[in-house]
Amino acid sequence: MPHISSQDNPRLKDAMRLLASSRERRKAGRCVLEGVHLVSVYLVRHGAPESLIVAGSAAANPEIDALTAAMPPTRVSTIDASVWTKLTQLPIDVGVLAVVPAPRPVFRHTAGFCLLLEDIQDPGNVGSILRSAAAAGVEQVFLSKGCAFAWSPKVLRAGQGGHFHLEIFEDVDLVDWARNFRGALIAAVAHGGQSLFEARLAAPIAVAVGNEGAGLSPALRAAATYRVSIPMPGGFESLNAAAAAAVCLFECARQGVRATGV
Repeated sequence: MPHISSQDNPRLKDAMRLLASSRERRKAGRCVLEGVHLVSVYLVRHGAPESLIVAGSAAANPEIDALTAAMPPTRVSTIDASVWTKLTQLPIDVGVLAVVPAPRPVFRHTAGFCLLLEDIQDPGNVGSILRSAAAAGVEQVFLSKGCAFAWSPKVLRAGQGGHFHLEIFEDVDLVDWARNFRGALIAAVAHGGQSLFEARLAAPIAVAVGNEGAGLSPALRAAATYRVSIPMPGGFESLNAAAAAAVCLFECARQGVRATGV
C-alpha cells in the first residue's frame, strides 16, 4: 500500500477538505468515516470505501489489517503520526479513516416505521437519535432543512453505524410529507399530550421529534394524528431530544411496531 508523507497529496487533501467543511461534504455528497467500527459497518453494508487512510503505527492492528485486506490495494494509504495529527483531532489510536460517498437512497415508497426530525441542530443529538432509531427497527428517517447534516463527522461518531441500517432523507418538507402519509403521525410534545404509554402505537406509524428548545413547529403538530407526552414522575420539566426520541421509538417497538421492509 502506498505511503503518504506530504499534506499536498491529493488523497490526503481530499480527506482534509471533507473533514473541515460541511459545505464541502454537502456539495460533494461524500463524507469521512473515523475508526474501525464505522468503516467495518460501511464495508459490510455498502462495499469498499473510495479510499482508506491508515496511521502507520496502527497498521498491525488485527482489525485494521482485516479492513485493508478487504480493500483493493490501490485504495489504501498509510500516513505518519505527524500527518495524522494535522488531518484529524482524534487520537492516533483510532487508526483509520475512510472517504465514502454518503448513501443517498432513492425514495420508492414510505415504510411502516418512520421517524421525522425537525430542526434538531446538535450533531450529537442527531447521531444519538439515528443510533436509537436503527436499534428500535425504524426503517426511514426524514430530516428537515434545519437539522444538522446527517453525514458530518460528529453525527457519524454519535450514530455508531446506525446510519447504515436506515434510509435517511434530508432537506425534507416535513409538513408536506405528513399530509401525504397514510398512517398515524405521532407528535412528541413535552406537555399536554396523551401519555405515551397509554397511546396505541401500530404500523404504519411515524414519530415526529422537534427542536431541542422550541419543540415541534405548530404546523407539524397540527398535521399530526395525535400528540403524546412522556410521563415524568420525577417532576422534571423535559428530556433531552435524543432521550425523548429513544423512549418514544422503543415504546413503539414494545407495542409491536416492526420494520416491514422498504
